[in-house]
Amino acid sequence: MTIGGFVSAANLSCQSTLTGNQTLRCGFLNNSVKTNALAFGGCESMGHSLRIPHTKAIRLRPRKGVSPLQVVCMDFPRPELENTVNFLEAAYLSSSLRASARPSKPLTVVIAGAGLAGLSTAKYLADAGHKPILLESRDVLGGKVAAWKDDDGDWYETGLHIFFGAYPNVQNLFGELGIDDRLQWKEHSMIFAMPNKPGEFSRFDFPEVLPAPLNGIWAILKNNEMLTWPDKVKFAIGLLPAMLGGQAYVEAQDGLTVKEWMRKQGVPDCVTDEVFVAMSKALNFINPDELSMQCILIALNRFLQEKNGSKMAFLDGNPPERLCMPIVDHIQSLGGEVRLNSRIQKIELNNDGTVKSFLLNNGNMIEGDAYVFATPVDILKLLLPENWKEIPYFQRLKKLVGVPVINVHIWFDRKLKNTYDHLLFSRSPLLSVYADMSVTCKEYYNPNQSMLELVFAPAEEWISRSDSDIIDATMNELARLFPDEISTDQSKAKIVKYHVVKTPRSVYKIVPDCEPCRPLQRSPIEGFYLAGDYTKQKYLASMEGAVLSGKLCAQAIVQDYELLIARGQTRLAQASVY
Repeated sequence: MTIGGFVSAANLSCQSTLTGNQTLRCGFLNNSVKTNALAFGGCESMGHSLRIPHTKAIRLRPRKGVSPLQVVCMDFPRPELENTVNFLEAAYLSSSLRASARPSKPLTVVIAGAGLAGLSTAKYLADAGHKPILLESRDVLGGKVAAWKDDDGDWYETGLHIFFGAYPNVQNLFGELGIDDRLQWKEHSMIFAMPNKPGEFSRFDFPEVLPAPLNGIWAILKNNEMLTWPDKVKFAIGLLPAMLGGQAYVEAQDGLTVKEWMRKQGVPDCVTDEVFVAMSKALNFINPDELSMQCILIALNRFLQEKNGSKMAFLDGNPPERLCMPIVDHIQSLGGEVRLNSRIQKIELNNDGTVKSFLLNNGNMIEGDAYVFATPVDILKLLLPENWKEIPYFQRLKKLVGVPVINVHIWFDRKLKNTYDHLLFSRSPLLSVYADMSVTCKEYYNPNQSMLELVFAPAEEWISRSDSDIIDATMNELARLFPDEISTDQSKAKIVKYHVVKTPRSVYKIVPDCEPCRPLQRSPIEGFYLAGDYTKQKYLASMEGAVLSGKLCAQAIVQDYELLIARGQTRLAQASVY
C-alpha cells in the first residue's frame, strides 16, 4: 500500500490517504509569502545567473473567502528492494570489502576526482582498511552531482538527479551510511507531457499489487494516449528476442542505434517518437538516431525484471551536503583524507613507466602505493602520459567522449498549477526531463513560488550559445507545453531569476560500438587504476555505474595488495641504493 499524493490544479494543496502502518515522511505548511522579487548577485562556477528587475514588488494576497495557499508534501514509503538479486549481489560486494583481511601495512591510495566514482573508491578502500587520499580540483564535492548556493541561499545543480529502485549499489551505499531517509520516493509512475494536447499529461502507472514484469506490462497496456493497441503489439513482438535472448542478446545490440533497431524489429516509428525520444534523452542526453540500443535494453531489462526497478526517488536536498559529505565523513572517520582545490597538472612517471606521483598545480607532489583516476574520461585523456598513449588499453579511450548537457533552473513569481510531485518527461525537441523542485525536494520546498529544474538536451548545438538564448528557447518550449500558465513574453508567470549550468563533457556518449572500448578498472600499468561510469560495469553512464565502478576499483586494489606492497618495497630498496 502507498501514500497517494497529487497536486491539485485548483488550489495546489496536496491530498493524500494513509493506509496500514505508513508514516508521513515530510509535511510542510507555510502561509508566509515573500513580497519582493528575489535579489541575486554574481557567483562562481559554471552556473550563470541573472537578476530580473521588477518595477513593483510581487505581492501574493489571498482572495476574499479563499484560504491562503497551502501545500503539503508527502512522500511514498521506501519500496522493498533488499530481496532482489542485484541488491544482494551489491550488498555482498560491499560486505566482502568490509570483511577483507586487515592489511599489516595499509596502502596509501591517491585518487583523482571527488565525484561519485572517486568517493565510492575511497569509501570502500577505507572500509577495507587502507588509506585513500582523495583529490578534487574544484572547491565543491560531487563531480557531475555538484551543486552551488547562490546569494539568496538557493541551490542550483549540475543535473537533475533521479535515484531508481534499480540502482542496487547506490541503495546499498545509502543504507551503509545510514541515510536511507534522505531519499524522497515518489509514486510508481512515469509521466509524460503531451505536446499535441498542451497542458495535459499521459501516465504509465505501475500497480503495487502485481509483481514484475506484470506491473510494467500492465502500465503499458493501460496507456492508450501515447500508443495504440497495434503499436503495442508490434513493439511487444519486436522486444521478444531481447526478452528471450537475455544479456548476450542485449550486449550484441551495441552496434545498432535505437532507431535502427526499432526499424529492424518492425516497430513503428511512432513508438520511437512517442516514447523513446524522451527515454533516450533522459538516459544519455542524445536522440534515438545516435544512442546505442544496448543502453535502452539494459534499462528496460532492469525496469521489467525488478518490481520497483523503475520507481524513482529525489534526494531531499543538495547533493554535496546530503550525499557527498556523509561519504567524506565516513572516509575521514577511518583515517582517509579528502582535499579540495587540488588540481592535477601532470602524472609523473618512474623510469619503468609506472606512476611516481601526481603533480598538482600548486607544485606539490602526492605519492602513494597505488593511484586512481576517477575523473571524466575526457580529463584522463588530456593528462595521459605520452608513452602510455600507444598502449591499446588507452588507445581505445579515443572512442569514448563526454556528451554536452545543460541544466536550467528557473524561479517563477508564482506557484505553477500544472505540475506533479514527480519527474516529468517533457517530450520537447529541446528539453529532456524536468521537475518542479519546489514540490519534489524537501530542502527546495516553497509553497508560493515554483522552481523548475530542466535538462536541456541534446545540447551540442547550444552549449556555446548565450544563457539568455537558452532561457528564451526554454521559455518557448514551456509556453508551447503549458500555454495557460507560461507565455514567451512573461505576461503570465514571470521569471524572478535563473541559473544555467553548462557541462561541455558530461557522461560518456553511448553510441554504437563503444562498448568494447570501455576499460576495466585495473589498467596494464602496475599500480594505476581507473574508476568512472565509462569504465566496464553493467550500469553504463549513470550514478549507479559510477558507484559500482568505484567498488570494483577498490576490489581490484585489495586483490593486488601483495603485488603493490612488493612493488613499494622494491622502489624503497632502489632508492636506498642511490
